[in-house]
Amino acid sequence: METSVLQRFRYAYKPKLPAILTGPIEEIALELGEPTSSLDDAEALEELFQMTYGKPIARFVRGKNEKITGSLTVGVILSGGQAPGGHNVIAGLYDGMKRGNPASTLLGFLGGPSGLIEDRAIAFTAEQIDAYRNTGGFDIIGSGRTKIETPVQFAAVLETARRRNLDALVIIGGDDSNTNAALLAEYFIAQGSFTKVIGCPKTIDGDLKNEFIEASFGFDTACKTYSELIGNIERDAASARKYWHFIKLMGRSASHIALECALQTQPNVCLISEEVEAKQLSLNDIVGEICASIVKRAAEKNNFGVVLIPEGLIEFVPEIKQLIKELNDLMADHERELAEIPGFADQVHWLDRRLSTQSADIFKTLPPEIARQLLADRDPHGNVQVSRIETERLLIGMVEKKLAEQKKTGAYLGKFSALAHFFGYEGRCAFPSNFDADYCYSLGFTAFVLIASGLTGYVSSVRNLTAPADQWIPGGVPLTMMMNMERRQGSSKPVIKKALVELEGAPFRAFASRREEWAVETLYHFPGGIQYYGPPELCDQTTKTIQLERL
Repeated sequence: METSVLQRFRYAYKPKLPAILTGPIEEIALELGEPTSSLDDAEALEELFQMTYGKPIARFVRGKNEKITGSLTVGVILSGGQAPGGHNVIAGLYDGMKRGNPASTLLGFLGGPSGLIEDRAIAFTAEQIDAYRNTGGFDIIGSGRTKIETPVQFAAVLETARRRNLDALVIIGGDDSNTNAALLAEYFIAQGSFTKVIGCPKTIDGDLKNEFIEASFGFDTACKTYSELIGNIERDAASARKYWHFIKLMGRSASHIALECALQTQPNVCLISEEVEAKQLSLNDIVGEICASIVKRAAEKNNFGVVLIPEGLIEFVPEIKQLIKELNDLMADHERELAEIPGFADQVHWLDRRLSTQSADIFKTLPPEIARQLLADRDPHGNVQVSRIETERLLIGMVEKKLAEQKKTGAYLGKFSALAHFFGYEGRCAFPSNFDADYCYSLGFTAFVLIASGLTGYVSSVRNLTAPADQWIPGGVPLTMMMNMERRQGSSKPVIKKALVELEGAPFRAFASRREEWAVETLYHFPGGIQYYGPPELCDQTTKTIQLERL
């Protein structure tokens, strides 16, 4: 296979590890804390997870661990959307297993959870692992969004584990995938299986985090990639001086990516979904905020600018949030009936009789293309596929209309020409930054230690991430500790709670303290491309979000 120059150099990069993982393998022992409880809904979750609820937090310490050198057979899957660094999680897991016992075998199940259900796997060799070290993507075994939820699927996974004689299964994924990991860990114990289950925190969205999971992997690389592109557009905007760029950024529900990119690039406007919800801002309120910046800049002859829009914004606007909730419930109960209605006008009529009066009125006022996107197929978890909803174009249309009204009254004298962008897939498979390469390798190696030590129902955790890598703190966090109950597809289900942007948190406060200045002045920052070689302050620095959170 032909490779680029950068790819050849990245193969040779040696990821840094926490100090405790670099010593003699048999001297990595566990220190277990006190029993834990879930974030919310403790009684319901304890009932659902009778075998695994309340496990203690695990931390690695120096000490004898006779279990760690045993021969293991472990399966691994990549689940959900891609995130930079997934290959290094697998490489770290593989290297840890081989350090523990060269006879150990790592199996990669193909195509995500479906490969596990259908028992499609390959046994990794050193040559295969070496060909993917420090590279982006999930193409080493592929990924998928199949959700393991039916009794038949659970039974099939158990049969695969028994047939393959798996000592453990590692699930690399986001909040829904790690919820699956918790359910599988519980199921295996209940069925008398010895197969352990460990999760790894993956998502570029940045919403799988808490006190012990400081960051999900891929967030660092994706934000740096998007920030490079935003900086490039800002430079172009300041050069051409005639366009307003509306940039939607991937991030599902939480606005972590938009916030981090704003901190890195200093756009004129950045919307934060969580603030929109907290302040109960309507679509008209949001449009008014954007127009205020446009009008003030036009008064200074600056008829250009940049607006950042989080992917999930539309779900946080109160009137749209209620509409989506009603649509979700209707589609959960009547999906086939609605799908059989041939024309969009007839679908609107059908919905008009079933939605609340307010939601029906809002639905009818939306541009037809946006309304159709709200009715599109849900993802496997029952969520609206917000990446398909062109919020950036909806806002451009509403801004144009409001500016035209202001121009009639003389309140606005500028020129408005807008361009729409969506940055999503561009960041999911980039070459991982040094931070993500190191972090992911450490997560994989940590997963091995948890498995070898006999733990199940845990997520791999590496903390103290603002320090140099040798000072990072590896360990394990019980998956049930991160869960609550949420309503999904018409019923209450256990899920790992998404971490949304905290409006009282240091990252948002740092952003809020500057945004009024950014709205009027041209104070763009240009981060440039990810740097892999050079001084640590250039190459190994993590996101501004983590730096501010850990001050």
